[in-house]
Amino acid sequence: MSNEKSLPIEPPTSPVEPDDASFADILSSFEQEHVEERGKPVAGTVVSVGPVFILVDVGRKTEGSLLLSKWKETEETEPKPGASVMVSVGPRNEEGYYELSTIRVERPRDWTALEAAFAEKQVIAGVVAEQVKGGFRVDIGVRAFLPASRSGVREADDMPKLVGQEIQCRITKLDTEKEDVVVDRRQVMEEEQNKRREEAFLSLKEGAVVEGRVRSVMDFGAFVELAPGVDGLLHVVDMSYARVGKAADVVKVGDTLEVKILKLDPGGKKISLGLKQLQDDPWTVAAKTLKTGDRVSGTVSRLADFGAFVELFPGVDGLIHISELSWDKKVRKPGDLLKIGDRVDAVVLQVNAADKRIGLGYKQVLGDPWEEIPSKYPVGAIVEGTVGSLTPFGAFIELGNGLEGMIHISDITNEKRLDHPKDKLAKGQAVKAAVIEVDRERRRLKLSMRQLEPTTIDHYISEHQAGETVSGRLVEVSGDRLRVELGEGVIGTCKLKKAESGKTKAVAEKAADVGSLSAMLSARWKQGASDSAEKELARAGQMRSFKIASLDAAKKLIELELAS
Repeated sequence: MSNEKSLPIEPPTSPVEPDDASFADILSSFEQEHVEERGKPVAGTVVSVGPVFILVDVGRKTEGSLLLSKWKETEETEPKPGASVMVSVGPRNEEGYYELSTIRVERPRDWTALEAAFAEKQVIAGVVAEQVKGGFRVDIGVRAFLPASRSGVREADDMPKLVGQEIQCRITKLDTEKEDVVVDRRQVMEEEQNKRREEAFLSLKEGAVVEGRVRSVMDFGAFVELAPGVDGLLHVVDMSYARVGKAADVVKVGDTLEVKILKLDPGGKKISLGLKQLQDDPWTVAAKTLKTGDRVSGTVSRLADFGAFVELFPGVDGLIHISELSWDKKVRKPGDLLKIGDRVDAVVLQVNAADKRIGLGYKQVLGDPWEEIPSKYPVGAIVEGTVGSLTPFGAFIELGNGLEGMIHISDITNEKRLDHPKDKLAKGQAVKAAVIEVDRERRRLKLSMRQLEPTTIDHYISEHQAGETVSGRLVEVSGDRLRVELGEGVIGTCKLKKAESGKTKAVAEKAADVGSLSAMLSARWKQGASDSAEKELARAGQMRSFKIASLDAAKKLIELELAS
């Protein structure tokens, strides 16, 4: 069989008369006219020049797209808006622009040319003649079959749109005997797409600010199309200095964004993008505006075992350490006082912008309760509370509002010596105690239960009343004051009258004069007993009768008078 075979192309149908033509017929005729023009040189005018593509006006409603690299293959000057260029018009691409080329792809003219194109895997041009079962019939000089799966059309509804278009393809099967030719368009499109992607990728630089369109959104980030077939990942952490839960909270499909190229991976063709990097770093602002001692307000953003993080403004969190949450309460975890979302006031304790750390204090805005403790719990005051904890040296008593007082083991009871506070007290037990010391600097309140236990003097006072006559032993004589032991551990005081005080003093002064004392005793012996002998002068060791002048149970005081 001769290699000069060719399959004649069916003549075009007669044009429809305008008067009888429907809109669909007119549109079909219009499209057919453009199909016939495809592949022919067309004079175009440059509309705009981008980093990768040039938009060219080719006299149609939609511009054509020409790769900048294609321009440089044939033109010596740089492209500028308004410049003229001869191009070959191809089909529309995914963006709706006509694909242009400054080099026209020739159609094979005979079987010999087809065999050469097949052997050398050349890209050839053809026109899609019709849609058939499983694919299309394509005119490449002979009738060829284009499988639907290799057509490059993804949706079944878009298949009819390919009819009438000029395409570029590659012969994948050639049987001259059976005149069986199979072509592949998808492979050519993928190669062209990869080439464009590579050229576009090489045109990008780290640190550059580019514009892109959000193509898809995932929880972890958004894919932004920078050029046809070239996507970059805008990760959720690079969207905003503020905490972002998911990417959809910031962007949506179709958004046009200005982003910064953070990293290019030539090997994996991966591009990392940043949005927040085009904004002022909030930590720089924080370093300038926040000072130690400032009172600030923020929202609790998260809780940790060691403290609570508070967002002061987008992208800047301060930490309230657990030790700065309360003056008095023993906080086991921050969640005992705060929860996420709480609006709180705090005081700035420190600012370290270099390490991005701000220390905050929560208890400082609440006021120090120890400023009122000395007046609220003065020495001698009686308090009530419950045993919070026991230690070998004492017991801690919870007084409310986080305040604790400590009872030393020696101040628990008068009854006996304790080996451990648990011998007398149990956790949770309600107790009464007296305040015996307030130490504001060390934030300590010392208590005593022992002082509230009834003593022998308490019992004595409860069993006697003023006016009663009692007996006691003088234990000390000091001027006009006598200390009198009324019972074991019960001491009263007696104030002598002026005359009795003078006599007592005289006796004391003469006590050292043994001669005078002997003379006095001799004289008294000669005179015999008298009333003055009964009213013997007071001295230590004497047993005397006294009249109770007054009893003060609160102060544990007993005032006496010498009985007449």
